[in-house]
Amino acid sequence: MKRLKKNERGAALLEAAITVPIILLVSVGIFEFGRAYQTWQVLTNAAREGARLAVIQGSTDTDVTARVRNYMQSGSLPNYASATVTVARNVVLTGPDTASRIQINYPFRFIVLNPVVRLIAPRNSTTGAPITMTSSAIMRNEM
Repeated sequence: MKRLKKNERGAALLEAAITVPIILLVSVGIFEFGRAYQTWQVLTNAAREGARLAVIQGSTDTDVTARVRNYMQSGSLPNYASATVTVARNVVLTGPDTASRIQINYPFRFIVLNPVVRLIAPRNSTTGAPITMTSSAIMRNEM
């Protein structure tokens, strides 16, 4: 085993103290952005489910909104009730066709990264606040 010189004693401890927080921040960032991507996928699929119901004759906007919120709930999204669901019917397409568009605005909050960013950002800054994820789907109406 190699003996360290007197002036190299704390080098390993100092290197660990510098690299471990960086590795933890990168690891947490990977998990957080993976969770954000999964949330966006659930929102996209919920918008598609709503659009599928919206193009069927006889469905109401309340039915469509309930289907979207149920999908978001089954996708385990927290605060799914705070999402804004917009149903637009008879959106004009090319030619005589019309479509229905479902748009979802969902407030997404990073669990670990937001508090870390708030430690660095000024007090009156909106940095670290929830971001609004938006997803929409459009489908041609049935005749």
